[in-house]
Formats: sequence, C-alpha cells, structure tokens
Amino acid sequence: MSKNLKLTLVLLAVVALLILVPFVLAPGAEFGGSDDAGSQMVEQVTGQPYEPWFTPVLETALGGELPGEIESLIFCVQTGIGVGIISFAFGYLVARKKYKKDDAHTPLKDD
Repeated sequence: MSKNLKLTLVLLAVVALLILVPFVLAPGAEFGGSDDAGSQMVEQVTGQPYEPWFTPVLETALGGELPGEIESLIFCVQTGIGVGIISFAFGYLVARKKYKKDDAHTPLKDD
C-alpha cells in the first residue's frame, strides 16, 4: 500500500469517527441549529419570548413559509457560489505567483 492510500484511509476513519461519536455519546440528544439556540438564549436572558424583527423576503413574496427542501436548495446554491469565489481567489493567487516567477526570468524585448 502506498503512503497516500494509507493517509487517505486514516483520514476517512477519522471523519467517520467524528460523525459517529456524537450519536454514540449522546443517543437521545437534540441537534438544533444556531437560530434555535439563539432564540432560547434571548428568551432566557430577557424572560420574554423572542420576536423576529422582520419576515424573510421570500416568505413575504410567496405569502407563506418556504418548504424545507427549498431552504436547503437555496443554502446549497449559496454555498456553491461561495466555494466558487474562494476557489477562484486561490487559483488567481497561485497563478499570479507562478507567472510572476516566470516573468522575472523572461528578458524584455525592445521594439
């Protein structure tokens, strides 16, 4: 087995452990989002139920709450756009560094 294959298998095992350990250590736990935790904390501190300041734009436009599948789709599209921007930035920085090295060794032409 090659060194890269061993490393890949070890990293996959670590990822599997990171996913499974919370379910084993806390079998009946509720895994909620940060929105729920924040509203519960506001309610604890102020003693009053949390009231949102505004209604989301899409919910107002559609006249009701968005289905969970649509929320997930919008979140995935947003994530894809962010990853694309970050990937472009890293690619640009790597290419800039590479071509800067190449330009330093290229003599200038006189026309």
